Amino acid sequence: MVVEAIAPPEHSCAEIAHEWWRRLSAFDFVGAGDLLAPDVVVEWPVSNERFRGRETIVAINKAYPGRWRAEIVQTVAAGDSCVAEAHVSDGQETNIAVSFFTIHNGLIQTLREFWPEPYPAPAWRKRWADVEEESTR
Repeated sequence: MVVEAIAPPEHSCAEIAHEWWRRLSAFDFVGAGDLLAPDVVVEWPVSNERFRGRETIVAINKAYPGRWRAEIVQTVAAGDSCVAEAHVSDGQETNIAVSFFTIHNGLIQTLREFWPEPYPAPAWRKRWADVEEESTR
């Protein structure tokens, strides 16, 4: 079976990552799925989960409760790999997602995402740290 890339191979990993988050923010989960290889592997190491296949990823995103928006803060790319930091907010709470993309034939082949939980800075480092207010995350 020949799978034609939705995102032409000439698109950079960073462009594909931005488009991934744009489509997710628009709740276009099927369109976001079009950016995935059919046999994509998505890992969420913080919760020790691995998901396989485009249909699975589309179903997970469709099933997520609530509405949210994502904004990419930065991307770093090298060849067919890139990392994107996104701030994801439901209007009341903002979370950080750090996503490692690997692109093959213009599609996302692997996606490894970290959704770290914020925690207060330890007291022992206070003398060296400039601590951001929670509202800036």
